[in-house]
Amino acid sequence: MSEQTTNNVEHELHLLEALANEPETTQADLAARVGVAVGTVNWYLNRWSKKGYIKIRRINRWQWSYLLTPEGVARKTRLASEYVEASLSLYRRTRAEARRLLTEVRAAGYNQVALEGEGEIAEICRLTCMEMGMQRQEINDGTLPEVHVEEIKLRLLWPPETQAKP
Repeated sequence: MSEQTTNNVEHELHLLEALANEPETTQADLAARVGVAVGTVNWYLNRWSKKGYIKIRRINRWQWSYLLTPEGVARKTRLASEYVEASLSLYRRTRAEARRLLTEVRAAGYNQVALEGEGEIAEICRLTCMEMGMQRQEINDGTLPEVHVEEIKLRLLWPPETQAKP
C-alpha cells in the first residue's frame, strides 16, 4: 500500500470513527477533527450515502445526523484492519532497513551514528540503534555516518573522509 493510499485509508477511517462517536455534527467540525478539507468530508459523505454506508438526516440549517449503517460499520472494521496491516508493514520495512544500514556502519568500523530526522520513522531508528547497541549522536560534527530520515525512507550518508564507502 502506498503512502498516499495509507493516508486515504487513515482519513476515511478517522472520519467514520468521528461519525460513529458523534453522529450529529457539521461537515466543518468533521473536517477539523480529521484534518481534511470540508470538500473532502462532503465527497466522502456523498459517496458513503450512495453506497449505503450512512444514512443522512438534516437536523437544522447547518447540522446533520450521519448514522452508520451495518454496511458502514463493516467498512470501518475493514479499514481499521487495512490501516493496522499497512502500519505494521511500514514498521517492519523500516526496522529491516535501519538494521541493514546500521550493520553496514558497524562493518565500516563505527560504533556510533548520527541520526537526522523527526517523527515516527526516526523513533524506529532510535529503537533499532538501542537494540543493536549502536550509540547515537543527535548532532553530527562531520565525523560520523548519518542515518537521514526522508519522509518514510532512510538514507545513509558517510563522513567526507569515507566518501569512497558504498
